[in-house]
Amino acid sequence: MRAERHIGRPAAVVVLVLMILGFTVSPVTAQPPGDTPTARLEHLADLSRRSEQATEALHNAGVDLEAKIAARHDAEARAAQADEALRVARADIARFKPTVDKLALANYRGARTNRLFAVMVSDSPQQMLDQMVLLDVLGAQTSREVEGFRAATAAAAEAAVAAQHAAEEARAASERAQVLRDELQQRQAELEQQIEGVLDAFEALSDEEKAELAGTPFPPGLDAEKIMQHLVPGSNGAAVRAAMSRIGSPYVWGATGPGQFDCSGLMVWAYKQVGKTLPRSSQAQAQGGIPVSRANLQPGDLVIFYDDASHVGMYVGDGNMVHASTFGVPVKVQSIDRFPFHSARRY
Repeated sequence: MRAERHIGRPAAVVVLVLMILGFTVSPVTAQPPGDTPTARLEHLADLSRRSEQATEALHNAGVDLEAKIAARHDAEARAAQADEALRVARADIARFKPTVDKLALANYRGARTNRLFAVMVSDSPQQMLDQMVLLDVLGAQTSREVEGFRAATAAAAEAAVAAQHAAEEARAASERAQVLRDELQQRQAELEQQIEGVLDAFEALSDEEKAELAGTPFPPGLDAEKIMQHLVPGSNGAAVRAAMSRIGSPYVWGATGPGQFDCSGLMVWAYKQVGKTLPRSSQAQAQGGIPVSRANLQPGDLVIFYDDASHVGMYVGDGNMVHASTFGVPVKVQSIDRFPFHSARRY
């Protein structure tokens, strides 16, 4: 029976332009292994390693796509706000425009609206005072209307520019997200082919070879009780307990539990049990949290491996980690020295 597999999120949600990251999924073109147990295991390890790289890169794409979708939504929201500001500014212009038009017409016809004009046309001192008060009131009101018109006109011009820029930004963000979606469909098909090679190589192993590949849940002389004795209270210690509870669960591409995992999926699941949300990919996990030196590792820290940060485990103390290593190997505890160390992060 063919081993179960899982490729993670659907194409509409998870995506990666792997070319941008400098990583390309290699087609399964490896030469058939020699007819020895060691050669068959090495062949499987090579295929599994490449498929893990591709899987983690696809997870990282999900982070990238989600960020671009969020940017698109933000840009669309800003465009809507800019359109509303433009509408308000234009409404203000319409409100002030009649007064400004009347003033312009009066000036064109030579109307005089100053105090000397009031003296010249008044028949009595009282009439002169009344007309001067009226002119003061009209002057102040007209001044406010004109100033309002000027401000509204400037606001409308500014809002029009902002609306145009926001619309262009939203359109560009949408196009970037669509490009990533389209790229996923091709890359996922390539990963499917690569996984087929892993499954075929695994099925070619004997039962003894499969058992050798799976190994033991703990290094010699170490067990779960010893690890738990050194855990300090707190969410990180609880995350270790959660991860340790999954020992023996199978490695499955794209899986985040509760019964099967890939490497970053186990980290996500374990920390979710203590109320913390981790990024989905090992590369993104390597960028989050707080940097920690290898010499200062504490249980619960994430340890990342390989130059491309394509594998991750959770430190449990004494130089060991719990991790979902690769296909055919259940979740287990191993020394961090088994893999090329990249970095460590504390969440």
